[in-house]
Amino acid sequence: MPRFIPRNKLGKKARRALDAQSRETWPFPPVQRTVESKKRYDRKKSAHAWKKDYGMGVFYWAYL
Repeated sequence: MPRFIPRNKLGKKARRALDAQSRETWPFPPVQRTVESKKRYDRKKSAHAWKKDYGMGVFYWAYL
């Protein structure tokens, strides 16, 4: 039977091996996912919104 050595006296590799042994894998990420509010002003989105919205004007001028 291996002798008990306190965790703080173990080497770095041994501590990592011990932590990996006790760590469980989750079927889903445990971090909380938040949904961005559509009412909130987003500086990055609003600056480029006009570039994405061409409308039908582009198609009209392409066929003339």
